Amino acid sequence: MINIDELKFDERGLIPAIVVDAETKQVLTLAYMNRESLEISMQKNLTCFWSRSRNELWLKGETSGNYQHIVSITADCDKDALTVLVKPDGPACHLGTVSCFENPVYENEDIGYFTLEGLMKLIEGRKTEKKEGSYTTYLFEKGIDKILKKVGEETTEVIIAAKADDKKETIYEIADLTYHVMVMMIEMGISLDDIRAELASRHVIDKKVKQEKMT
Repeated sequence: MINIDELKFDERGLIPAIVVDAETKQVLTLAYMNRESLEISMQKNLTCFWSRSRNELWLKGETSGNYQHIVSITADCDKDALTVLVKPDGPACHLGTVSCFENPVYENEDIGYFTLEGLMKLIEGRKTEKKEGSYTTYLFEKGIDKILKKVGEETTEVIIAAKADDKKETIYEIADLTYHVMVMMIEMGISLDDIRAELASRHVIDKKVKQEKMT
């Protein structure tokens, strides 16, 4: 753990702070801190920045309610930049978007990049903008009973593959099950964040139980 005195603030007394969602790892914003705002951030466990345009301290969420609860702060190898892992209460951008980085500039189409968030958006798009011949659209058109039937079928396939100790087939069937569960989630209005929050709450409970057992 390094001391604040070891950080290298620029000639204006500022250090760039890259704010990242601790759960999704999405970059939320790039802001600047001075020594005072960094100290406040550490004291309150909430991000506090120095506004270069207003020349004043800025506690993120003070007016919007979109506080950013700090998980950790890490300096780079030169100690002249920070990454701040947070759990946000709402959008990071003043425009109301989750992240300030929402404007694609270039994308290398030769390199595939997969995320569960991206798949959820694709599935949701098949519901809101129906595509002829799409299996996902077909499921949404058939409704929840059809979707649940597929979830049940794929669950059985996972069990059969796992029972046979076939790792490759089990991975394949888990992927199928995951997709159908995500279709069900979209149909029911359940987000990945809802699941993360539930798992996080169970993790806390599990830690408490372990601590109780140790004492």
